[in-house]
Amino acid sequence: MAPVNGARGADSSPEPLRVVIVEDDVTTREGLGALIEGTPGYRCVGRYGSVEELMRKPPGRPADVVLLDINLPGISGAEGVRLVRERWSSTEVLMLTVYSDENKIFESICNGAVGYLLKKTPPARLIDAIREAASGGAPMSPEIARKVVTLFRKTPAVERPAEALTGQELRLLQLLADGHSYQAAAERLTISLNTVRSYVRNVYDKLHVHSKSEAVSKALRSGLIV
Repeated sequence: MAPVNGARGADSSPEPLRVVIVEDDVTTREGLGALIEGTPGYRCVGRYGSVEELMRKPPGRPADVVLLDINLPGISGAEGVRLVRERWSSTEVLMLTVYSDENKIFESICNGAVGYLLKKTPPARLIDAIREAASGGAPMSPEIARKVVTLFRKTPAVERPAEALTGQELRLLQLLADGHSYQAAAERLTISLNTVRSYVRNVYDKLHVHSKSEAVSKALRSGLIV
């Protein structure tokens, strides 16, 4: 894959985004590593062939984003999401797959993945998706997004939370469900980024969830947002 220049934009911080790759195919893993290392503002801090290897030999500091293959030997990518999120709560997980398998999509999202991309995604879009995931967005290939909407429509409704969400919290949840980052949501709601983070913590407490994906999933299934 060829390097993609200037993907982070002029307002990015000086420190590069730290990315870890978990992919069992050596050619794909090395290609992704070369793409990330060759793109200004990004740094590949670990390349692993399995979730077990990542857990045994983790990077020195938590990564901003983990690119995680869904079909892995041993612990599956879908289950690996949960393990990554439990160990590194600040790390976002972006799934990579060849096939848009509905069951694995649903399991990965429920376990805390923020995005889901097909491996045929163009390099420039993949680089943008890594930045988007690190910024609070939920990047998905169009084919995956359509399946996610269908899955949530099929999923049985759940009871609404006992503690009602405020109008502003509901508006924020809807923006997050629509794929907006925290920064973009703050701008749309004309509030600060810190206020958005405070709202997110309140939403997690009220919905009894631990990740953005869980919050959006529960809100959709309970009819709080559409």
